[in-house]
Amino acid sequence: YIQTPRGTFELKYFFSTGVAQYGSADQSAIAIKAYIKELIQAEDSKKPLSDNKLMSLLEEKDIVVARRTIAKYREALKIPSSSERKKLNQFKL
Repeated sequence: YIQTPRGTFELKYFFSTGVAQYGSADQSAIAIKAYIKELIQAEDSKKPLSDNKLMSLLEEKDIVVARRTIAKYREALKIPSSSERKKLNQFKL
C-alpha cells in the first residue's frame, strides 16, 4: 500500500497487467484491449470478427494471445460475441 495526498492505494493500482510474449517484448493488457476494440470497430457489421479471427489478426502484429484471453478482454470491454453482434446488427438495418 502507498499513502498519497488523494488516499491510500494498493501498489498494483498504479500498474497494468502484462501478457508474456514469445520472443518479443511483453505487451500491456491495456494495449491489447485497445487493439481488440480498434479491430472490432473497423469490422464489417454483416460479418463480425470471431475471437479466433481476432487472435490471427493480433498475431500479425506480433501479439500472441490465447483465444480465451481475447474473449476475457472483449467481455471486460463489454463487447458482445461475434454471433451476438451479428444479431444486434440485423436489427439496426
